[in-house]
Amino acid sequence: MAILHVRNIPDKLYRRIQKLAEEENRSLTAEVIQLLDQGLKTREARRGAAAVVARIRRQAEKVELPKGWTDAAELIREDRRR
Repeated sequence: MAILHVRNIPDKLYRRIQKLAEEENRSLTAEVIQLLDQGLKTREARRGAAAVVARIRRQAEKVELPKGWTDAAELIREDRRR
């Protein structure tokens, strides 16, 4: 297993992590690993969601409405102006 040394952690942050570790009955090291894992999963989920939204937008740009149809976004804008 790899070893990671982190220096210059602000005292307030260190105490918060210590408190969490105590509340969860974990060692400080185990709590830091848990926090890092959770943080990475959250970030990866956000990136995944952003990629899905980008793909949907790209696909939406390719869609052509049948003749005579109005874009739903335009109908909503028109309704809001009323």
